[in-house]
Amino acid sequence: MRIDTDGGVAIVTLDRPRRRNAFTAAMGRALGQAYRDLDADDSVRVLVLTGAPPAFCAGADLTGGADTFRTPSEATFSASPVDPPAFALRKPVIAAMNGHAIGIGMTLAMQTDIRIVAADARYAIPQVRFGVLPDAMAHWTVARVAGMAVAAEILLSGRTFDGHEACRLGLAGRALPAAEVLPAALELARDMAVNTAPMSAALCKRLLWDTAIRGHDPARIAALETELHLRVMGRPDAAEGVRAFLEHRAPDWSARLSSEWKDLPES
Repeated sequence: MRIDTDGGVAIVTLDRPRRRNAFTAAMGRALGQAYRDLDADDSVRVLVLTGAPPAFCAGADLTGGADTFRTPSEATFSASPVDPPAFALRKPVIAAMNGHAIGIGMTLAMQTDIRIVAADARYAIPQVRFGVLPDAMAHWTVARVAGMAVAAEILLSGRTFDGHEACRLGLAGRALPAAEVLPAALELARDMAVNTAPMSAALCKRLLWDTAIRGHDPARIAALETELHLRVMGRPDAAEGVRAFLEHRAPDWSARLSSEWKDLPES
């Protein structure tokens, strides 16, 4: 795992290129720790998750052969080995899927907020073809992101598709040549890091995912949007955003998630 930060953007790179970034338990623990640390760091505004070329993540490490999916000896086994998931962070997470993403490589990307894929790479959630089943909450994330019909087709068939089809299915936002994926993700991340208020972005993200998790109806959304507006209206960033726009300059945000954050109401 490699972490590089610059200008409010943290690039988290799955870094086992000789194994096409095949996923291990140690990688899962490291990614969860990176998520926790970066979410607590006020200097980081946006995370970009990517893989060391030539792949994003080729899925589970199969060097164990037929024993790869043997009964685990650890009582703490979880099919969701990255804790917290990307959607639980307060900061936007962009998956720059610059190469193949198979199995848990794909299911972890589905936990991010925004996905940019390589047009000619291979993508799949093929666990049913290995005698196991999709992981990392894919039965929920894929259905929420792309709909039940797409989730049923992709998860039950385990078939492979390219980046263009990933976009057509609603699993990703953009398909680009592989070499352009990370630069495009960084361009978006840097724009967000500078121009979006950190508290506003965090509250917006939490409301989006809490709506998916809790199934809020429109009336509840209206009430929560009102409550969250009242949290930020009259605060320095609400004035700074307008001033910066009128003065044609980058805003100087002052809110700090580390000291000012309050979770959204649960009911």
